[in-house]
Amino acid sequence: MKIYKFNITLLVLLFVFVYTPLSWAGLNVITTTSDLASIAKEVGGSLIKVNSLVKGIQDAHFIQPKPSYIVKMNRADLLIYQGLELEVGWLPVLIEGSRNPEVRLGQRGHLDISTNISRLEVVQGTVDRSMGDIHPFGNPHYNLDPENGFIIAQSIFNKLVELDPENKGEYESNLSVFKQKLKKKISQWEKKMEPFRGAKIITYHRVWSYFAKKFGLTIVNTVEVKPGVPPTTKHLAHLTALMKHEKIDLIIQAVFYEPDFANMVADKTGAKVLTLPAFVGGYPEAQDYFSLFDTIIDNLTSNLQPSS
Repeated sequence: MKIYKFNITLLVLLFVFVYTPLSWAGLNVITTTSDLASIAKEVGGSLIKVNSLVKGIQDAHFIQPKPSYIVKMNRADLLIYQGLELEVGWLPVLIEGSRNPEVRLGQRGHLDISTNISRLEVVQGTVDRSMGDIHPFGNPHYNLDPENGFIIAQSIFNKLVELDPENKGEYESNLSVFKQKLKKKISQWEKKMEPFRGAKIITYHRVWSYFAKKFGLTIVNTVEVKPGVPPTTKHLAHLTALMKHEKIDLIIQAVFYEPDFANMVADKTGAKVLTLPAFVGGYPEAQDYFSLFDTIIDNLTSNLQPSS
């Protein structure tokens, strides 16, 4: 009986791991972040199947590689990732463990989206650990400037056409629809944010640099004393005094950070801590790249004071 049960289990596993991939005729795409998955779906449409490894409520810097991720990577025709060392702590392990030559660096199924991005906060000179958890090649949170959505979509389109040239026409049509919608939405978002241009804010981490530049917000300081380093008592005291002097009444942080330190500063300054989604899926209503910015901007405009 035990041998019989084992054989049944083995047959089920063989069905899942062998038969299932053959039932899909399109491209199998794996993305690291949910934003990349959202845009890939817009461009690829019904011709691709997309899975994101990181959920919108998770910090993409710190993901535990799971066996299920390795299985997904093994089946992938294309890996799309954000780059600039956002996934450096775990993605190489998955690529190596997947034993899928198609998704390795330099191969056709390997796409680092950051290649064509205009980067902020590129570190000049020597980098060492005393500087905190910095990204020497630039801030990796470029997804939060919607203008970069055009670049992301175009990069994905180019790769999909390379892998699947027979369906170029459909990819072109999907890309055109996405760009038209994004252009219209950006105009709406800019109009909503215009009264707050120049407004001063504090952020927990340097997640919001691209967003702030795009919409004219001024990030005066961060709750972290250095990137990835929790604040010291001295830093919190300095931050409290700074916020009172500059009359800053809003602290912004992504959903995946604990609010304790931000709340401590808020209690002493009267400021409000606003938790926002930094990726698609970070809030239930942020279900795609468009609704992500709708959600962020609706929350911001309800809590920011218009700049004088």
